[in-house]
Amino acid sequence: MNSFSFTIPQNIKVGAGSLSLLPDLAKELGKSKAYIISGPHLNKIGMVAKCQQALKAAGMDSEAFTETEGNPSTDTVAKATEGFKASKADFIVAFGGGSPLDVAKAVAVLATYGGDIVDYEGGGKVKGPIVPMIAIPTTAGTGSEVTAFSVITDHARNYKLTVVSNYLLPTYAILDPELITTVPEKTAAACGIDAMVHALEAYISKAASPFSDIFAKEALRLIGGSIRDYVADRSNLAACENMMVGSLFAGIAFSHARLGDVHAMSHPVSAYFDVPHGVANAILLPTVTEFNCTDADPEKYHYIYECIRKDKTGDEEFTPDMLAAEIRVLNHELGIPPTLNEVGVTSDKFGQMADDAMKSGNIQVNPRFTTKNDILKLYELAF
Repeated sequence: MNSFSFTIPQNIKVGAGSLSLLPDLAKELGKSKAYIISGPHLNKIGMVAKCQQALKAAGMDSEAFTETEGNPSTDTVAKATEGFKASKADFIVAFGGGSPLDVAKAVAVLATYGGDIVDYEGGGKVKGPIVPMIAIPTTAGTGSEVTAFSVITDHARNYKLTVVSNYLLPTYAILDPELITTVPEKTAAACGIDAMVHALEAYISKAASPFSDIFAKEALRLIGGSIRDYVADRSNLAACENMMVGSLFAGIAFSHARLGDVHAMSHPVSAYFDVPHGVANAILLPTVTEFNCTDADPEKYHYIYECIRKDKTGDEEFTPDMLAAEIRVLNHELGIPPTLNEVGVTSDKFGQMADDAMKSGNIQVNPRFTTKNDILKLYELAF
């Protein structure tokens, strides 16, 4: 067994109705005014106002920034940071999917240390503690509430930069499955697959450990057994709970084991063509799974297959190539487009995209050694 270490320094609250704990957690922080970072959809349906009302009932003031877009940009981070400074708030509530959580982490860094978020790209650039955050995910997908990463799009380079620091971890996370019952069907599918990819890539990563495997395996079991029911009926609270906890566990797993070629390749897809992150992951997953099957642990492939396959009655002998086929079946059932071409990707950017993919540290822990030529071939196969 290789050496490994782990840290989970957060306070996480899970359960239906747990949004009501927000004022209590804010008081535990010893703060008085919240800056809520969210998106336009949650603002439109009144969810941001619900957060503000809960804080107001406890005697706390708040202001909100609700302009976070999918694949959030450096410009959005700068604008939200100015809003935070002007608000005189002393803590941040990150409320939404992965995009608001990524922006909130970046704002917390810039509000503390100044500069531009590109100054903090990579690891070891954040000097110390940042503005405290309470993360409240409203999708079951990113696991950002328990990860030390913030992913921001730099349009000047058509590149998704990543800031890496344990200081980015929110102080508290609230996981309320009632908050994901109103997610649109396509968003639910894309986010659900994203969570599954987090667990899958962490599980087969070269950096996997007995610790990360515990969380990855349980995430795969929960997500594989619930994703179809959840996407079909978001009012199914049991499925919502399984998806939310599965996403949480997947986030813990990949925080310690990293990811692989799927994520390395999907970030350029989103950066160049603004494809939703979960959709890009889902399209690339079966192609990369086929590529990895010669080197990945076949027992792990078999476990993943058993978690996600729809027909549990067959007794056919498993071979690793069966996993990619089952993933394609799942994607089809969830309404995921089968090819990059169908989501607007053009092949003329593949060279630049491959260069950017090779910059990702996830390439280094992919189970199969990967070259730029491999990445180009994989893009072509997924096209």
